[in-house]
Formats: sequence, structure tokens, C-alpha cells
Amino acid sequence: MANEADFISKLISNNQKDKAFKQLLELYQVRLYWHIRKLVITHENTDDVLQNTFVRIYKSLPNFSQESSLYTWMHKIAYNESLRFLEQNKKKHHISIDDVNRRYLDNLVEDSFFEGNDLQLKLQTVLSELPEKQRQIFNMKYYDDLKFREIAAILGIKEGTIKTSYYNSVKHIEKNISKIKLLPLKKV
Repeated sequence: MANEADFISKLISNNQKDKAFKQLLELYQVRLYWHIRKLVITHENTDDVLQNTFVRIYKSLPNFSQESSLYTWMHKIAYNESLRFLEQNKKKHHISIDDVNRRYLDNLVEDSFFEGNDLQLKLQTVLSELPEKQRQIFNMKYYDDLKFREIAAILGIKEGTIKTSYYNSVKHIEKNISKIKLLPLKKV
């Protein structure tokens, strides 16, 4: 974005807020959708979390301190909304977040919005074996192409720890992806 400070001014201005927010949606909706989708897995859940994310962004704009980029700040909100959703599901079903992720992974093949191939399914399977935080760090770096310092700002973790976690994830994936055997796809 050419001049983020001017754009932010429009976002918090009473007479330009709605127009600027529509532009914000156009600029970031797809990127945030895919960030959330990697965390909550299914399209339907992603849509719900994305909507909650943009509601929270809209309400929180006057409090945006501009200590990070607008995208990093929104990414952190999307991340927190995703975790909130996963935590609610954990409580609702009395299961761990990892079990929620495994259940979503089991349903991924049946998701009509999933357009992945066998390799992508294997990757998602291997990623589901990682601890939650490590999986999130991998997704932010690999899929969202965030810099390590941006991930550190979003998660509130030291940059060195982020790098170590990411490279350990890569090693785990390289070691285990060829071992994954997929079940035949169900005919719908």
C-alpha cells in the first residue's frame, strides 16, 4: 500500500470510514480468508471466522496504534479469532484443539471447496501432526509469506524461536510426507 498512514486516517475518519473499509475488504479479504482457512480448515467455518474478524477490525480501528503494519495487525486479529473459534469448539465438544483439527482434516476431503491434490492432502496430514503453535508458524511463513519478524509480532514470540520452529517443521515435513498413505476418496 502506497501510503498506509493516509489510508488509516480515512479508516478512522467518520465521513470516509465506510468507503475506506470497503477498500480494506477488497484488499485483504482473500488473504485473510486463506490464513483463517489454514487454521479452521473448512470453508463454512472460515467464512464465520472471517466475518467475525472484520467486525472486530471495524470496531477496533480507532484503537489501532500503528506500531505494526495494518496487515500485520489484521492478521493478528484473524489469528486470535481463529483460536477463539477453535477454543469454543474444544469446549463445545469437550475435546482438545488437536482433536478438533484432526476431525476437520478428516472432513477436508469431503469439503466441496477443497481443490487440493494428494500431495496437498499429505501435507495437511503431516501438518496436523505438529503441535498447534508450530503448525501456525509454518502456515504463516510458508503460505502467507510473512517475514519472521511479522510472525513474531503477531504471536508475541521471539524471532529466533519462530525461525527454529519453522525450520523444525520443514524437517518434520521432509521426513514424514512420503510416509503418509491416503485413503481412497469417497464418491459423492
